Amino acid sequence: MTTLAQLVETSRRVAGERGRNAKIAVLAYFLRALDADALSIGVAYLCGAPTQGRLGAGHAMLADAARIPVAAPPASLLLRDVDAMLTTLAAASGSGAKARRAAILEDLFSRAAADERDFLVRLLIGELRQGALESLVTDAVATAASLPATEVRAAAMLAGGIARVAPALFTGGAAGLAGFALELMRPVAPMLAQSADDVAAALHALGRVSVEWKVDGARVHAHKSGDDVRVFTRARNDVTASVPEIVALLRDVATDALVLDGEAIALDGGAPQPFQQTMRRFGRTVDVEAMRSEIPLSVMFFDCLRLGPKTLLGAPASERFDALAGAIPVQLVIPRLITDDVGEAERFYAQALHAGHEGVMVKSLSSTYDPGRRSPSWLKVKRLHTLDLVVLAAEWGHGRRRGQLSNIHLGARDAAGGFVMLGKTFKGMTDAMLAWQTTEFMAREIGRDGGVVHVRPDLVVEVAFNDLQASRRYPGGLALRFARVKRYRPDKSAADADTMDTVRGLYAGQLARAGASP
Repeated sequence: MTTLAQLVETSRRVAGERGRNAKIAVLAYFLRALDADALSIGVAYLCGAPTQGRLGAGHAMLADAARIPVAAPPASLLLRDVDAMLTTLAAASGSGAKARRAAILEDLFSRAAADERDFLVRLLIGELRQGALESLVTDAVATAASLPATEVRAAAMLAGGIARVAPALFTGGAAGLAGFALELMRPVAPMLAQSADDVAAALHALGRVSVEWKVDGARVHAHKSGDDVRVFTRARNDVTASVPEIVALLRDVATDALVLDGEAIALDGGAPQPFQQTMRRFGRTVDVEAMRSEIPLSVMFFDCLRLGPKTLLGAPASERFDALAGAIPVQLVIPRLITDDVGEAERFYAQALHAGHEGVMVKSLSSTYDPGRRSPSWLKVKRLHTLDLVVLAAEWGHGRRRGQLSNIHLGARDAAGGFVMLGKTFKGMTDAMLAWQTTEFMAREIGRDGGVVHVRPDLVVEVAFNDLQASRRYPGGLALRFARVKRYRPDKSAADADTMDTVRGLYAGQLARAGASP
């Protein structure tokens, strides 16, 4: 029987390994030995997420439970029993629910050893930092099951997580992958783009392409089954109740079964409003009609993943775009140009900028739709270089910023599941942003070093910068030049942040334009 202690020891060993392959080997060894009834539990916990999602236990309740004396010797907790207790905790509701949750936690923690308690606390508050992000665990599952990692990743994206896929793979092998497909009303992670330096470079890489407006909105997937319409964010959260105008538009579409990919955006007279305005609409479940009147949403769809009974994930983009154009009114389709002419594409890019948008997306017409993958078949071209980075720490400000956390430390994701610092910035921050981020950083504090407050790395910030430079100061060997905050991205998690591979690619392109070699 698999115990919590065995999982905690595996987590400790993974955290102690530096290389990605070594981490995968440790994880795969543990996964092969897991009991069948504990497999999905163990996979979920190693990804840093309870199987139940939110549990209704806050920091204070967990802190109280952690102060209970440890039994001598502590009981051996089975993984499946821990999960059963957390399921009971998550189900507690109504009068006296808080007291029942506290009692369940006290019972659980009284039977746990000190290192098991530490693991449980970090797991339940989302601070499990072992370098084993879901992508790493996914590759470990593939290794343990002796299956290609690309196929396992695709199944995990369609299933909504590797914890749902692992049991099927370990019992059915390659045949178990066949059970995972795009289903109506089950959200999948969106396909993502890489960056290109300019339009000419994008066309040179991809040939004949679709060039589309890149709007500064909120990514949405819309599912339609008859009159039932649901809208999901890029994080796969159901926001249907918050966006009634999108629901109404799709209910009027004649096609009974659809899955569409697009952007919701607040417009004023056709002009895009700040991203923060759009995001005010998401998550709102009260006074929705009043907010709808204040900030009406538009939607622009650019891809069709399912039309009627046919799933189109494996179809070329040209076929998916034709399906989209035939399924919904033209005013709901994002402006698009099909071309292989650089001059035409650059004029279209200029039109997008003139309309107030970020730039363009350049997409290969032969590309398939790969959920969750940042694909070289999709390239984004923006007016300025931007990266989505994770805040690692912040420094207390001076002068008029005294008492506020101002200078933020910025990191990109690395292959091992950690973060590599690329520099700092205090530029581009409004007074409101400074106040907000100080509160958010303090709630995420994990340690201090003099005037530097280290934070849990889960806040994503979009940073604009002029270029990159070689640096001996930072471990990745590169640093941002003239970086400034553009906005925070509450719609993205740390797993959505840009990678060091992307950063190195941008730097290589920068050197090539300057006539140098990397």
